[in-house]
Amino acid sequence: MSFFSDLFDRMRIHSDEDDDDYYYDGDDDYEEEESEHRPPSFKRRNSEEAREAGSKSRLFQPRRVIPVKRSEGLEVALVKPTVFDDAKEIVDDLLAGKAVVLNVEGINTEVAQRIIDFTSGATYSMNGKLQKISNYIFIITPANVNLSGEFQDILSTAGSLDVSGLNMRV
Repeated sequence: MSFFSDLFDRMRIHSDEDDDDYYYDGDDDYEEEESEHRPPSFKRRNSEEAREAGSKSRLFQPRRVIPVKRSEGLEVALVKPTVFDDAKEIVDDLLAGKAVVLNVEGINTEVAQRIIDFTSGATYSMNGKLQKISNYIFIITPANVNLSGEFQDILSTAGSLDVSGLNMRV
């Protein structure tokens, strides 16, 4: 046991003495006076140190990129396809942010149906809108273009297409 007692003496660990309790006077009501609060002082860095610190902090900050779509003017493409391969042109115009007026009048019904199906799927995937104007004419808009008004109602009452009744908002 002398080995442990010698070790405890060197480390100053004694089981029978507790120095914290010996010096405790029981003054729980003591409140330290608040010292006058001083704002932290700032040291001016030279420009080279500031550039180094700025470049280091920029390396660790995640970048926030917010895409902003600006459209100076609404562009409308009029497409009259003849074969199914022309459907790619329609989708390319939609991807470019253009509204497309699709006229499938005068082409084979099966080809017209395939073109409508293809553009309908592409429009849905881009959150766009496809609306029927007449039996063979459709208007397709990307997500950033809103259409208001019922085209069927406008055509049936006017007999011809009156563009003033169509409101396109970008």
